Amino acid sequence: MTLTLGDTPLTLTDLERSVLSDLTLSLSQTAISRIQTSRSYVDHIETREEPFYGINTGFGKLCQVLIPASQLEKLQENLILSHAVGVGEKIPTEIVRLMMLIKINSLAQGYSGVRLKTLERMVLFYNEHITPVIPSQGSVGASGDLAPLAHLVLPMMGFGEVEWRGKTGPARKILDKLGIEPLKLGSKEGLALINGTQLMSGYLAYCLMESVYLGKLADVVAAMSLEAYQGSLRPFDERVHQVRPHPGQIESAANVRKLMADSEILKSHENCPKVQDPYSLRCVPQVHGASRNAFRHAREILETEINAATDNPLIFDEETVISGGNFHGQPLALPIDYLGIALAELASISERRQYLLLEGPDGLPRLLMKDTGINSGFMIPQYTSASLVSENKVLTHPASVDSIPTSLGQEDHVSMGSVGALKLYRILQNVRNVLAIELLCAAQALDFRAPKKPGKGVEAAHRKVREHIRHADSDRLFSEDIHACYELVLDRSVLLAAEEAAGPLV
Repeated sequence: MTLTLGDTPLTLTDLERSVLSDLTLSLSQTAISRIQTSRSYVDHIETREEPFYGINTGFGKLCQVLIPASQLEKLQENLILSHAVGVGEKIPTEIVRLMMLIKINSLAQGYSGVRLKTLERMVLFYNEHITPVIPSQGSVGASGDLAPLAHLVLPMMGFGEVEWRGKTGPARKILDKLGIEPLKLGSKEGLALINGTQLMSGYLAYCLMESVYLGKLADVVAAMSLEAYQGSLRPFDERVHQVRPHPGQIESAANVRKLMADSEILKSHENCPKVQDPYSLRCVPQVHGASRNAFRHAREILETEINAATDNPLIFDEETVISGGNFHGQPLALPIDYLGIALAELASISERRQYLLLEGPDGLPRLLMKDTGINSGFMIPQYTSASLVSENKVLTHPASVDSIPTSLGQEDHVSMGSVGALKLYRILQNVRNVLAIELLCAAQALDFRAPKKPGKGVEAAHRKVREHIRHADSDRLFSEDIHACYELVLDRSVLLAAEEAAGPLV
């Protein structure tokens, strides 16, 4: 399947397709025309003797230094080499590929002055799955994600390392094997390639697409816990949410109603004397829904950003080169922090539901195991959830409230959106694990409600878990069960099973 860039805006759905399937990229004729026109402006400007930032000057604090035409190619090479100073763990492959895709789309807007051959080289790398190895730390989220993007560019020039066909090795070796000559950058190109917000955008895109999915899965798992607890469906009544019509709240309540349709468990206790359930069950639509609304806002910002020109300077015509600040990550830094908070809340309320089930309500055995004392039951998996939820409380401290000057004070306010992006990814992994543990606990609790059946969506989700993890009559290596549930979270099979039985969730 081919994704053609240049005619229509990229969407989060396009980015998700690129992660979940093997897309091939191409440039539209419209994009090619824009790129070539923009480059012609740079070629004209090169002939002039006055300074144009990024084309014939130094960078950052060195913007006043005029560079002779004979040294412009070396200037671009030096820029990439000097800025490739990242440290830390490497960025996950799927996020690097998102960075490449978003970078290509940004340059294809036609305001950066890169040559067509340079952009085609990046398209080639993407299509051939030649993935640059990029250290995750080193960006301050302004003046572009400079260090990470320099590492993104290095392999096209024959430097650095790449992943290819499951192995990591020197880029030059892979290029030689494929008969690809290292790229020599033209004027302006080095700056165009490293100015931009693609690290922040790549992380935000990946975590956002996973957040949207986890929002649906959280509804499934919450419905499983609600059935197992023998809680009430009345708080999910459509009328309750129409009088407080936040979209996410309405959606979450509708999902739970759909998942619990035809529940025998629900019918069996509809006249019980309980008046109200605890908040972590009763307020699922309000809490999950608030996170969903945050996801909506983050998506709006992201889809604007991935279709924007985030370079500096921008080339509008052969007379107009404007130095601005479109590389500044602040528009992303705030929703990155906000998304981290919204995502963490799905885990926070999930851990509370786990605790409720372990208390042994309405005939459930305490700690979800009949013979406790000699057995600890599901006591300690909840400890793990508690640990991850508390870690998220630290990680959700906003990175965007910080700034530190760089480039000898020329770049005196930065977004720290890159730091927020790395934290967001860690939060995402923690939330996956917490939901996996609730999935494990809820499945165990539902076993004790047999032979009464839960709603058809819940029943299908429960059955999917039991295809991989057996009921626990005594203590065992629960870490293996948690890992198995984590894999079910990753492969989306529980959600797919629930939707196949109950219908699509929103």
